[in-house]
Amino acid sequence: MAKLNYSKDTYIRWFELMMLIRRFEEKSAQLYGQQKIRGFCHLYIGQEAVIAGTMSAITKDDSLITAYRDHGHALACGLSANSVMAELYGKSTGCTKGKGGSMHMFSKEHNFFGGHGIVGGQIPLGAGIALAEQYNGTNNVCVCFMGDGAVRQGSLHETFNMAMLWKLPVIFVCENNEYAMGTSVQRTTNVLDIYKIGAAYDMPSEQVDGMQCEAVHESIARAAERARAGEGPSFLEIKTYRYRGHSMSDPAKYRTKEELENYKKLDPIERVRETILMKKWLTVNQLEEMEAKIEAEVEASVEFAENSPYPDAAELYTDVYVEEYPFLMD
Repeated sequence: MAKLNYSKDTYIRWFELMMLIRRFEEKSAQLYGQQKIRGFCHLYIGQEAVIAGTMSAITKDDSLITAYRDHGHALACGLSANSVMAELYGKSTGCTKGKGGSMHMFSKEHNFFGGHGIVGGQIPLGAGIALAEQYNGTNNVCVCFMGDGAVRQGSLHETFNMAMLWKLPVIFVCENNEYAMGTSVQRTTNVLDIYKIGAAYDMPSEQVDGMQCEAVHESIARAAERARAGEGPSFLEIKTYRYRGHSMSDPAKYRTKEELENYKKLDPIERVRETILMKKWLTVNQLEEMEAKIEAEVEASVEFAENSPYPDAAELYTDVYVEEYPFLMD
């Protein structure tokens, strides 16, 4: 696939989405400090280019599944800021009725299948979604995200083997932000280039600059093209970086300030902003107006969550089991 020329609309969509995620996550951190949000909370700040570049390279009919750092993925799939914030608050108007919280966002309507708290648990599920698409004869793919820590799970190898054997239309994406909680990649493996794991299965694999939307878009587009052609899965190691700790309870003392500042110089939002200004597609004032609108949307989501009710106690046992299987009732 030749290098793509990106339009003004694409850059503006990238900017809007990444800025929405950044401001939403910053507000989430503030609310967590105020104890408005409880439990675990994992922020996506710094990694926004991964999901932005992915969304511009796939269709609305494709599916996404990810781990517990999932607020950005949920917003990118089209879930409203209101529904995501209400879920963080544990309110009934949240995308999973206040029952999932930060780590378990979900929306069948938007083809977003989580949000999974078990490390690596989403990997075989992603292959299962792709198997369903293949079985039903669609042209859709599933993009399955994981962290660098999840690649140490045995289920990855079982899934990779099956996905290649059956040529499933799935794109496995490792968002390598350098640390599995507080443990660096260097301390967990002698194979520092994670994408090489795919070679054991003859799976097309590559390493990608995750701080550039363009690089992410192109790698996802190539992988999606192969999947739709019936050529099976791909494995992408997208090198990125989180600016905050693993979760809100992590002070991130295992890395230096210099390391963090060096990555901030590669900030994906600023890169897209600079391109938009350089191309004279928008002015500084227009970008500031866009940011103000996004900030207002985030503030409105807080108000929505504050004013929403908690789930009724009667809801405790609903959505736990499927009560009937229509195909068994014939």
